[in-house]
Amino acid sequence: MSQVLLIEDHQTVRDGLQLALTRQGHTVHAVGTGEQGLERLRTTPSDVVVLDLMLPGMDGFEVCRRIRQLGDLPIIMLTARNDDMDVVAGLEAGADDYVVKPVQARVLEARIRAVLRRTGGDSRRGGDRTGPEQHGALTIDRAALVVSKDGTPVSLAPTELRLLLELSHTPGQVLSRQQLLEAVWEHGYLGDSRLVDACVQRVRAKIEADSSAPVYIQTVRGFGYRFGPL
Repeated sequence: MSQVLLIEDHQTVRDGLQLALTRQGHTVHAVGTGEQGLERLRTTPSDVVVLDLMLPGMDGFEVCRRIRQLGDLPIIMLTARNDDMDVVAGLEAGADDYVVKPVQARVLEARIRAVLRRTGGDSRRGGDRTGPEQHGALTIDRAALVVSKDGTPVSLAPTELRLLLELSHTPGQVLSRQQLLEAVWEHGYLGDSRLVDACVQRVRAKIEADSSAPVYIQTVRGFGYRFGPL
């Protein structure tokens, strides 16, 4: 049974989502402000955070950044509209996925289950290679789900790790954004490529010497991304 922290200031929405997710077997801790959410994280273990962006006081963007500083806890953000700037800013702050309001509980629950599978270590690419792989200064241990650079562990959120594992599984092969959405986010429809682009930028910031001139994750304009060749 998963522990869900729901941070949503609108009481009707909060109560409705809490009831729906509880019926699906989750234990839901619901609070109304970002400050309360951060305090709850200090005292109550959570498996995933569902975070409204438009909060009173500390907004969802700042809450997202602070949660991400604490570790790799998955974050699904709620946005009141499919606003490009809000979505991109939230993803850049560290969110793993997003759902547009009005929220359909079944959609949110499916996103929660998908991100929890990623957290659970289902790399999809972890069972067909043994031993750590060396790619330049980067070492990828699929069995242990550990990535290090020059011998120093790299802290990657579950979605970031899943993306890196997927790309590095076939160095030199170009993967489209849609392929990555299906493999990493499990979005089996024409999903939002911004999820991929924002996650790539976050991974680059952690593994590249110069994220503006990437060596590991390269953009193939008009097609998608590839890992290397180095």
